[in-house]
Formats: sequence, structure tokens, C-alpha cells
Amino acid sequence: MPTANIRIENYWLDAAAGFPEIPTGGLPTQTDVAVVGSGYTGLNAALELRRAGVETTVLESETIGWGASSRNGGMVTPGLKAPLKRITRMVGLETARKLWAWSLEAIEHVDRMIREHDIDCDWRRDGHLALAHKPSHYAGFEDYIRWRRDAFGYTGAALVPPGQLRSEIGTGAYYGAIAEDVSGGLNPAKYVFGLARAAARAGACLVERADVTRIDRYGKTFRLHTARGEIQAREVLLATNGYTTRLRAGIRSGIFPVGSYIIVTEPLSPELQADLSPKGRMFYDTKHFLNYFRLTPDGRMLFGGRNRLTTHLDLLESAQLLHARMLEVYPQLAGVPVTHSWTGKLGVTFDLMPHIGRIDGIHYAYGYGGHGVSIASLLGKEAASLLAGTQETSLFREIGHPRNPVAHLDRLFLPFVSAYYRVLDRLG
Repeated sequence: MPTANIRIENYWLDAAAGFPEIPTGGLPTQTDVAVVGSGYTGLNAALELRRAGVETTVLESETIGWGASSRNGGMVTPGLKAPLKRITRMVGLETARKLWAWSLEAIEHVDRMIREHDIDCDWRRDGHLALAHKPSHYAGFEDYIRWRRDAFGYTGAALVPPGQLRSEIGTGAYYGAIAEDVSGGLNPAKYVFGLARAAARAGACLVERADVTRIDRYGKTFRLHTARGEIQAREVLLATNGYTTRLRAGIRSGIFPVGSYIIVTEPLSPELQADLSPKGRMFYDTKHFLNYFRLTPDGRMLFGGRNRLTTHLDLLESAQLLHARMLEVYPQLAGVPVTHSWTGKLGVTFDLMPHIGRIDGIHYAYGYGGHGVSIASLLGKEAASLLAGTQETSLFREIGHPRNPVAHLDRLFLPFVSAYYRVLDRLG
């Protein structure tokens, strides 16, 4: 694959060109709540805090929405990163039911936010397919659908046998699927920019290029040292997910970053689009090193995946790896140029669950593992409600939060984890 003309840039930002300017401002000297991070978590938190009448300042180290909130695949699907059966074993059926219902509510929350704030982000709910990478994976699909129906009352999933798969996706690379209609797709950059404009309209102060380098505590207040000066806050919410630093070692020890990489092609003909995704579905497969893919609103094929867990893979090398896998799935895309290659950092916890917590008086909400569009949006709202006193607790504060003191050494341990998952994909 020729790489000379590939842009090492986030395609979604190009697609959001011309989006109305986001009102940002200078750093105030004090605020009630300082929210560190301007992604889905931080901006949903800011909106909820302002709804409760709390003075709020959002501090962003780069530009608004610069992290994974503008860089992901734009796929909004039910569930959490941890498989539902594993969650049930961890917390019991009753709590698992609540967590599953919460994940469905998170999608509806995104839908409401888009409508309430009139965010033009190409939101469509055409559903998705979970594709069986191997025959053994498909063999368990029917039982899984039945189990979710019987144990969780969920009737939104349908089995797609191998013989019917061509009606859903233009490839013979998979062995059946589960189809779910509740899911939706959007332009993630437009969504996060729309949230930012809504937060600014609500009275939140948005401050760019304000990297927080230190947080000191003085009694009941905090002083945040940033690249633009200092600000005093009554409360602090870290909303940095995969970009969480060691501002507080205890918070960083509960999460580590994982790289996710994406390419897009040039726009495709309507006929080719209809062949690739006849119903406009989004897709992901059942590998440990999964691939996820979809048509963009302007008719490109977006193809993403983990490849390796590191956050530092060369983006031209990544493009070549993803392109090779894309052609295994869709041979009909041979010869179609790839135009963009980019990456973003996922935040992954040691139990694959989102968490809300507080350490040394500092609040945090993170751990979406690739489900951030919806999960981060609703968890940000919940974190703000807890801060404002309008909500007493959260499921994600009640469950245990495993930590590891070497979490910050991700560059050392992720290659070994990657090798382990490659073996699992080969074996089954």
C-alpha cells in the first residue's frame, strides 16, 4: 500500500471543519469545581454542574476535545468493556442487571444530549453487528442471546446465521453474527465540540493549553498549577481517562492507556457502500485484538483496531497493518486509497470496568475501554451529580476498584500482554 499521500491526522477533525467556534477563555483565579479534561466525561460533568448552579472551570492541556473523544470510531454500542457474563460472576446477577440497564441508558443519554443541545454530529441509529471471527465463536451466539433475554429481559439482539450474513455485510470473512438495533454512529469530534459549546452557553469556563502540572491541597481547597497559571478550587474532578498522568499516584494506579488505531479510505461509490454495509450497520469482530469498522457519513470506510496495545506505534506502519486486515475482510477495497491514519488512547482498568472514586480529596471518573462515547457521557454526568449533591451514589463507585502500583509502567508490560492476546486469538 502506498503511504506517501496518507495524512497522519485525525479524519474527524477534517470532517468537522466549519463547525461553529467554541467559546474559550482565560484562566480564572478561582472556581467551585475544576474539571481536568475536556472530553465527554469532563464536558458532561460541566453541563450537569452548571445545571445545579455550580461554578465550573474546565482545564484542557491541548485544545477542547483533543484526546480520544474526538479520535474514536464514533460507535455507540450497549454494554461495558468487561463481558456481561464476567460482570455477572464479579458482582452477582442483580447488580449485573443494573449495570446492563445503565449501559442502555447511556446510549439514550447521548441521544438526549444531541437533541437537547441541537448538536449536528451525524447521529444515526442503524445498529451494529458483532461478527464471529471463528466458527467456535458463532457456536455460542444463540445461547448468549437467549441468556441475555432470560436473565436481563433484553430482546434487542437477533442471530444472523452464516447463510444470511451477506444480507448484512459484503464479506465472507466471518461465520455469523449478532445484530443489535439499539446502537448508533456519529462524528465524535462534532459531538464533543457540540458538548463544549453547550457547556460554554451554560456558563462553564473552558480553558485551553492549561496543562495541570501539580495539585496542592490546603485544608478544604485545592490549588492547581497549570501552564497558564494557578487556579484555586473547592473540588477537583479528574476526567482524563487514557490520558491520566501521575498527578495522584493512587488514581493513576487504577488505569493504564491502550492505543487504538484507525484508517479511513477516500469516499466510495454509493454502489460499493451498499455492498459493504447493505443496512448501514457498524461492525466489530470477536477477536481479542478486535477490529471495528463502519462507513463514515460521507461514505468512506473507517477501519480500526488494536494491532498492538502500545500507544506509540508508527502511524504509517499502523496504516499498513490495518489496510492488510481491511483487505482480508473486504477484498473489493483493493486499490482504494487510504487518506488518513491516526490514533487515540483508551483508558483501561484492571477489571475492565468504569469507575468513579475519590483519592486525597480529588474525584475521578474513567475506565471506558473503548465504550467511551456513551459510558463516559453518562458517567461524567453522574460524577457531577455526586459532586453537586443531587445524587447519593453510583454503581461505579460501589464496585471495587483494583489497582496496581506498576500501572504507570505500561510501556514495559503492554508488549507482554499483547503477545498473550495474540496467542489467544490464534488458539480460539
